[in-house]
Amino acid sequence: MSAQAAAGKRPAMAQDPQRPEARTPRGFVDRRARDVVAERQILTAVSGVYERWGFEPLETGAFEYADALGKFLPDADRPNEGVFALQDDDEQWMALRYDLTAPLARFAAQNWETLPKPFRRYAYGPVWRNEKPGPGRFREFVQCDADTVGSARPEADAEIIAMAVQGLEAAGLPAGSAVIKINNRKLLNGLMAAAGVTDEAQKLGVLRAVDKLDRLGADGVRLLLGEGRLDESGAFTKGAGLSAQSAERVLAFTAAGVGGRAETLAKLAEVVGGSAEGDEGLAELAAIDAALSALGVGPDRALFDPAVVRGLEYYTGAVFEAELLLSTTDEKGQKVTFGSIGGGGRYDDLVARFTGERTPATGFSFGVSRLAAALRAAGRDAARKGPWAVRGPVVVIAFDQARMADYFALAGEIRAAGVPAEVYLGSSGMKAQMKYADRRLSPAAVILGEDEIAAGTVTVKDLDLGRELASKVTDNAEWREQRPGQQTIARAELIPALRRILDAG
Repeated sequence: MSAQAAAGKRPAMAQDPQRPEARTPRGFVDRRARDVVAERQILTAVSGVYERWGFEPLETGAFEYADALGKFLPDADRPNEGVFALQDDDEQWMALRYDLTAPLARFAAQNWETLPKPFRRYAYGPVWRNEKPGPGRFREFVQCDADTVGSARPEADAEIIAMAVQGLEAAGLPAGSAVIKINNRKLLNGLMAAAGVTDEAQKLGVLRAVDKLDRLGADGVRLLLGEGRLDESGAFTKGAGLSAQSAERVLAFTAAGVGGRAETLAKLAEVVGGSAEGDEGLAELAAIDAALSALGVGPDRALFDPAVVRGLEYYTGAVFEAELLLSTTDEKGQKVTFGSIGGGGRYDDLVARFTGERTPATGFSFGVSRLAAALRAAGRDAARKGPWAVRGPVVVIAFDQARMADYFALAGEIRAAGVPAEVYLGSSGMKAQMKYADRRLSPAAVILGEDEIAAGTVTVKDLDLGRELASKVTDNAEWREQRPGQQTIARAELIPALRRILDAG
């Protein structure tokens, strides 16, 4: 064995011009234990809530035929704009699913005769979007959805909202740290009619202006509702072209969401009441309010906000958006704003794309990675104390190749007691093995040398305690002499000792 190999180092290799560069594709990320465990915790907690509400899990394949994706399918020879698509051997285009709703619509249409109606399902899994990546914007991420297909009742919307509130709190958000804001597409349509807006392009301009209310404020939106707005860079955005009177009516609508749900409904009725569609939207919100009150969801957790504009070409009735209220900071301690952490609404036209018959549906979706990042920024990381803490296994130190059977037997004994454990299988010495265990965030290292074997004992080093004390050490010599957290105990006492270390951590 070479000296380099004996030292545990990898020998240098000649540069091969044909060797590919190790790199992650743009828009994709690798996730280690901390992120994986955080997302697993969220999914486990939220799944439990959804199942208690009577929603069944459903898994669909990663690929759908491209024409099933509806509005995400561009008019192009190769449908890969917005989605990742490939052509099957039968020359049909398939695409990685863009979200979890389009597969649900296809599944419901395909199996409608055999499904219980309404059909209540939840699903989670990765989705893929062939879009330009950016900060916090990835091409692959995990979503979690819950939907009811086959009920037109506003109470179905209310149930989804109340369940979403419970799901977010189960995931780690304290009660009152997030609020679900609710609007209705029919109110907005009634507003358009009252404001005399009939042109589709003008409607879109109004909606885009309202969607910028949080960022630009009432004055900025007023400009966008009228002739247009010149921003700080000198760029001009053309407005929706409303009259001053109509623009004020729109702003009065967006400002109606102050106070309780009943108070907001009364204010909205003054603005959009009188139009058939507006009155229908008001009646639906009133039914949602009554159901939420019966479910114990007050305005501190779900309120009416007419300023919510959410993919309105997609939704047909109620729309809702979950907003994080917690104070959040990034890894540098700088304040950050997460804003929306999920949303949904009623979409009654998706299944009809396959069947030709309108099928009512409503649902809520959130990005799992985004929620995990929000929890971390709020200091509620899943990698904390408790059963979901990110921790490595107990490491059994390997002293002697001839004693590997003893080490494996010891690791098996620890695992049989329900404690994760591994034998160090590298080629380094004691110091490096301890460093390895520390990098794994192992709670403890177990030493089984000749003396311990002869005496029927083991030496346990409490690495959790060692890490805590190391942050306070002032005398390295005293540290080495005291060997804090290290004890030699009878073999029969090993498992109780490890459990004490785990419980203390």
